[in-house]
Amino acid sequence: MRYGFTTGSCAAAASKAATYMLLTGKIKEEIQITTPKGIVYNAKIEDIQKGEGYVSCAVRKDGGDDPDITTGMLVYSRVSFVTNVAQPDGVDGKAESEGLAGSASVDGVTVAAGENGVAGAERIIIDGGEGVGRVTKPGLDRPVGDAAINTVPREMIKAAVNDICDLYDYDGSLQIIISVPGGEELARKTFNPKLGIEGGISIIGTSGIVEPMSTQAIKDTIKIELRQRKESGFDYVAISPGNYGLDYMKNTYGYDLDKSVKCSNFIGDTMDMTNELGFKEVLYVGHVGKLIKVAGGIMNTHSKEGDSRMEILSYLAIQRSDDIDSIREIGRCVTTEEAAKILKKMGICDEVMKDANDRICQNLQRRAGEGIKAQCIMFSKELGELSVSDGARELVERLVKEG
Repeated sequence: MRYGFTTGSCAAAASKAATYMLLTGKIKEEIQITTPKGIVYNAKIEDIQKGEGYVSCAVRKDGGDDPDITTGMLVYSRVSFVTNVAQPDGVDGKAESEGLAGSASVDGVTVAAGENGVAGAERIIIDGGEGVGRVTKPGLDRPVGDAAINTVPREMIKAAVNDICDLYDYDGSLQIIISVPGGEELARKTFNPKLGIEGGISIIGTSGIVEPMSTQAIKDTIKIELRQRKESGFDYVAISPGNYGLDYMKNTYGYDLDKSVKCSNFIGDTMDMTNELGFKEVLYVGHVGKLIKVAGGIMNTHSKEGDSRMEILSYLAIQRSDDIDSIREIGRCVTTEEAAKILKKMGICDEVMKDANDRICQNLQRRAGEGIKAQCIMFSKELGELSVSDGARELVERLVKEG
């Protein structure tokens, strides 16, 4: 499968090309950068615009074979000269080693020292424009108030721009504005609103490339949500593989499952993160089809990683009943919904699901260590609540009280 390039790579390539055109006056229709992964990106430059003291251009996002909703969007960089650097009292007129001292005028706009990602002695000031979100909650890669241009893309932009500045012996200041027209609308389809990034998409990427069907982006999002929860002062958290039981949780407990952290199939990895971040209690809420796998020690619930749903249910059933014909019927089931109905007819559904829940909690705690108390609520689409661990209801009550 074909890999693509991140919005961070696009921003860096566009910034490098715009800087080249600003400093040389020549047109650049293709530019090359090396991604943190070590893969060379030959980017085509589009929509070149030149004005007095600035150049703007774009790189079209190509996500490769990954189903990336940003694929096809133009990532713009507008590079302009910074003039009239004003120094506060006590500063000798040189750029400070960790930031731009004082303030500067960029196309008539005053930029204060330390704002929006100052790039050290190179005096490269990075900010977001149209379609790039802004951070409104703590716990993200950037502080509250910053443009949602993550640290690695910022470093990529700085490195790319510095390459051109060094090549042409330019030691002045530059302002870099990254924008993505249409980004605000697109961001509504992403995790950004939930994460507290408003007004557009994020400029992201740690490797510079997009790996097809990459799981790393999902894991990164899980960790961000967990970190935000912890930094908001909570040492307990609700986690769900998805929103499958949204109506069930609202109707039964008055809890909006959309407020939980979504872990997809990465249950084991998520437990590792909760342990790393110092959580004390974790509540897993999910459909029996996902969580029953955890009763068998399967910590990635994707079907390609392991199934054994019917084997686990059959084993638990045989501990409670001698009805071999019904247990064989469970083994032939395609879905856990079917199997749960058979257990109901056998009169052992409650006992089997209680045993399963105990095993789920034990395996979750074994994964995370003794520092975390794991709770679990498991349900069926047709039968409703199947099992609730001893402390789960009390934990839900606390979650509901948060509002």
